[in-house]
Parts: sequence; structure tokens; C-alpha cells
Amino acid sequence: MTSGWDSVPSPYVELSREAWRGLRENTPLPLTPGELDALRGLRDPIDITEVEEVYLPLSRLLNLFFLSDGRLRDTVSGFLGGAVQPTPFILGVAGSVAVGKSTTSRLLRTLLARWPEHPSVELVTTDSFLHPNTVLAERGIMDRKGFPESYDRRALVRFVSAIKSGAAEASIPVYSHLEYDIVPGAAQTVRRPDILIVEGLNVLQAPPPGTLGVSDFFDFSIYVDARVEDIRQWYIDRLFALRRTAFTDPRSYFHKYARELDEDETAAFAQRVWRDVNEINLVSNILPTRARATLVLHKDKKHSVQKIRLRRI
Repeated sequence: MTSGWDSVPSPYVELSREAWRGLRENTPLPLTPGELDALRGLRDPIDITEVEEVYLPLSRLLNLFFLSDGRLRDTVSGFLGGAVQPTPFILGVAGSVAVGKSTTSRLLRTLLARWPEHPSVELVTTDSFLHPNTVLAERGIMDRKGFPESYDRRALVRFVSAIKSGAAEASIPVYSHLEYDIVPGAAQTVRRPDILIVEGLNVLQAPPPGTLGVSDFFDFSIYVDARVEDIRQWYIDRLFALRRTAFTDPRSYFHKYARELDEDETAAFAQRVWRDVNEINLVSNILPTRARATLVLHKDKKHSVQKIRLRRI
């Protein structure tokens, strides 16, 4: 363990991967390689060893937080002299485009649902709260999709507030990555899960003064971290992979790029979008929220988590 216990005071304890994997204890591996393949994102090389050494200790920690939340509820019930109804435990997952937060979220949903204490785990992404393309175009911010102003922040907060308050169900829009837009008339309904995972670029962003933010409802939060230079390369690699796969579908919003651009033009396009959109959003809006996370997973250039920072206060 490499921490600041005996040197500079810090709200975090920092652990190497070697120290972290020892915290798995006897947590079983409830996942097969085939299931992991289905959960893995495009160009994400996560393997079973990574699951065993990084994500099983994390699922154990989250289970302990879930159980402690129940004990706190019992304490409040005793104080009030009446039962306080349980409400979902809410986990936030933040990080840059292409850093692997979607894979992390899907993997945690599967691992957490296999603990007997909380078999019902739902996952929503903040993509569902993006304004439709027509609205973004009207406001002149299509090239700022993913920036804080491109989301319906109030609708996201209302949804998470309803779930945390114990609403029987709540419905949200559905976003299509293929069509690069909200799907008209489609909805995802969340029905009082034991755990709700909320994944997105800006879920840890502080709200405007005098208002609540989505992170105010989180019981635990994770930031998936890596060097900006590494994320840039992952983004470019992923775009090339999409060009060979999803973008070949005529329904894809980006179909023309697979059809019209050669490899050099694709590389130039990817670098331009990263430089002019994603890196600006990362440096200006996403990365500053890292310090608000309960836990930070830091990846090396091979997409492998090598360092974990856990908030201790």
C-alpha cells in the first residue's frame, strides 16, 4: 500500500494494484469469459484477471457500503420510532469519452446483481438526457454534444431524485448511438431497483449555486481515470474500429464517414474531433470533477487499472 498515512495528510488512501487485489478476500468470481466478452466495450481489452484483481474487490467494497447504508437506515428508524422504507443505493460512474466507464458500469451491474443482498441492479446513462439533435441544432451547440449544456440537467435530477425517494417506477428517454440521437417515443422504465448505476461524462459536476446536482443523490461514486494522451489514442483507435463496424450500417449517423473517408482522412477527422471537442470537454469539465469521487480507478496506457485512490473521509 502506498498512502499518505505518515506523510502529507490526504482525504484519499492510495493503493497499488497488488495491495488492492488482496482485498478481494473470498469474493467468488460469478462471471465466465464468455459473459465478459458480452460486457466488454469496443477496443477495451479487459480480461478475467482484471476482473479478479480489480473489480471483485470493488464489488466487495460496494456490497459493504450497501450493507452499511441499511444499518444507517435502521439507526434512523430507531431514532424516529418507526420504520424508514429502504430506497435504492445509487452509484455514479464518471470519466472521459473512450476511457472505459461504460464497460466498468456494465461489469459492476453484473457483479453486483450476483450478490444475494441486492439482486436487482439497473444501469442508466446520461446519454438518455441529452437534448435531441433538433434542440442542439436550434441552440447552435451540436458541436458541443457531451458538454454540460447539451444535457437536460433538470430532467436528470428529477429522475434520480424520484428513484432515491422510493418511487415505484420512473421512465426516461432512450438514446441511440447508431442514430446519434434520442429515439422518439422510446422509453426505459426503472422500477425500484436495489442499486441504480448512473454512468456519464459529467455526473460528478457540481450544480449551480442553490440547486441540487445528480451527485447529491449518490451513495458512492467512481471516476475512471487515465492520462489524457492515452485516452486520445484510445478514442482514435475506437473510431477506426467503429468505421469498420457500426459505421458501415446505412442507418448510422456516421455512415458517410465509413463510405467517403480513406484512412488518412479518418485519422485527421478523429484527431480534429478529439482536439476541438472531447479534449476540451475533458480538461474543462470532466477532469475537474475527479476529486469529488469516492474512488478513482487509474489506468495505464494498456487500459489496465494499476492504481486505486479511495476517499477515507
